[in-house]
Amino acid sequence: MMIEKKLSLDYEQYENGEKIVDLIEQLAGGEESAKLESLIIGDWGGAYENDSSEIVEALVRLNGKFPQLRKLFIGDMSYEECEVSWINQSNVAPLLIAYPELTSLTIKGSTELALEPAIHEKLEELIIICGGLGKQVLASISNGRFPQLKKLELYLGVEEYGFDGGLEDVLPLIEQEKFPQLTYLGLKDSEIQDEIAIALAEAPILDQLETLDLSMGTLTDKGAEALLNSSKARGLKFLDLHYHYMSDEMIAKWKQSGLNVDISDQQKYDDDEDYRYPSLTE
Repeated sequence: MMIEKKLSLDYEQYENGEKIVDLIEQLAGGEESAKLESLIIGDWGGAYENDSSEIVEALVRLNGKFPQLRKLFIGDMSYEECEVSWINQSNVAPLLIAYPELTSLTIKGSTELALEPAIHEKLEELIIICGGLGKQVLASISNGRFPQLKKLELYLGVEEYGFDGGLEDVLPLIEQEKFPQLTYLGLKDSEIQDEIAIALAEAPILDQLETLDLSMGTLTDKGAEALLNSSKARGLKFLDLHYHYMSDEMIAKWKQSGLNVDISDQQKYDDDEDYRYPSLTE
């Protein structure tokens, strides 16, 4: 059983002047630090105004205290604690350097987020949960080096909450041989979900994937049709399209397709794209 610890501050602790860095140092000084395999950093107090840089610095400084750390989650907080678009992050790349044995990194929140340089020889899972992911972070990932990455899950979101790119910023992520071990690709929660679906429908990267996750976005019949007609999509073990704007007719086609696809959580279909929203925005 994996040894896991979550550190967080509630409102009262934060108001009383307690600091998340002190909790990290206490953990590092305890007996379980040498065996800790998974660390979750939750609400660090006032995340809407205090970024994660002190957390990153502390974990880098104390890396020798956590020799078995394999999974790290920075920003695991509910919307009651802090809205996702308000979570202030920082450059988390120093964690990749400090923990060369890390296999999983999850980040929640994208305000001021950076991942530069995006290099890790053993990371198998990279997840970024946010209301809008900036094109600079997308570029860092696509220009980075993750030879062992098996799962890449990115919430792209909307312009209002940080997505300042377009399809041209997403396409470099799906170049063949970019991530040679990748079997799960999630490009989800997007306001350009149709464009992404069309671009991916016949992309060579589908040949190596087991799961394609285009869920939680504004997918309509337009993007769905491209996937339905894709010979490459038929090679997938699982296609996740849940939370979508497909019509009843298109849903019926998927049910008859014989593919293992999640088409649950249909949203009200409307031809007016101004009334279509990804699932996680605010």
